[in-house]
Amino acid sequence: MAGFPYAEEQRASINAAIVEAGFSTGEVWLRYFSLSGEVEEYEVEAYLAGLIPLPPLECDLLALAVNEMVDDLPPRRRARFCDDLVRAHSASEDDTEQ
Repeated sequence: MAGFPYAEEQRASINAAIVEAGFSTGEVWLRYFSLSGEVEEYEVEAYLAGLIPLPPLECDLLALAVNEMVDDLPPRRRARFCDDLVRAHSASEDDTEQ
């Protein structure tokens, strides 16, 4: 793909974010289009599959759309650290002793 030196890396990162978040191409295109994106949904799909390049501005709008959608997702469960568990249990034991 042509465009700018890191066009393929950007395309791969956009696609990875979409797949990881579980978004459909249609959902992404709708957000992208609402941000003044100029290409059609089938072109976005072809771009994400690595079949056609898009102009850098359109790629950035697509990245912005995906990032906004990711930001809208509810927070994910996070793994707890040992110290967090010890503090949490110590605090609950202190509360029951009072």
